[in-house]
Amino acid sequence: MKFTDRVLQRWRIRKIRPFMAPGAKILDIGSADGALFQQLGAAVGAGSLGVDPTLTETIQVNHCKLLPGKFPEAVPPSAGPFDVVTMLAVLEHFPSEAYAALRAGCEQFLRPGGKLLITVPSPQVDQVLAVLKFFRLVDGMSLEEHHGYRVEQTAEIFPEPAFKLVQKKTFQLGLNNLFVFERAST
Repeated sequence: MKFTDRVLQRWRIRKIRPFMAPGAKILDIGSADGALFQQLGAAVGAGSLGVDPTLTETIQVNHCKLLPGKFPEAVPPSAGPFDVVTMLAVLEHFPSEAYAALRAGCEQFLRPGGKLLITVPSPQVDQVLAVLKFFRLVDGMSLEEHHGYRVEQTAEIFPEPAFKLVQKKTFQLGLNNLFVFERAST
């Protein structure tokens, strides 16, 4: 991962941090190398977990475990409930046929009243990243997996009554989008 990739990654993490209470138990979908847990440090609660299909083995980052595999299959049923579920620049990589399982997994693992925090790029980001990748300023990880994702789909994937959209805003000059959902009480 190049310097520019890390800067953008840290920026996304800073955007979601205000929505996490200290000591929150976090499930990070698409955790990669555990950058979220590294940046949050001691603020991360016990039992926090990351899952990423690019990992080849289970690794430990601080006191958090990162599991290889796809969500939700790779997460042990006994791992939840989590206070927060995050997907930072990840949702656009899921194919549409996986949305139902993704939603069901978030419902299963996120406690009632918990937060689902998602960042997704605006469509024009693909062109910006292609240029940055051409000049070797970013690695542009898995751009081919974006599947023409539309930002508006996000609220459709996580609809009421299971999820309530609490906040939606743009950042990074409108090139990125933050969605904050709250899991409905059951």
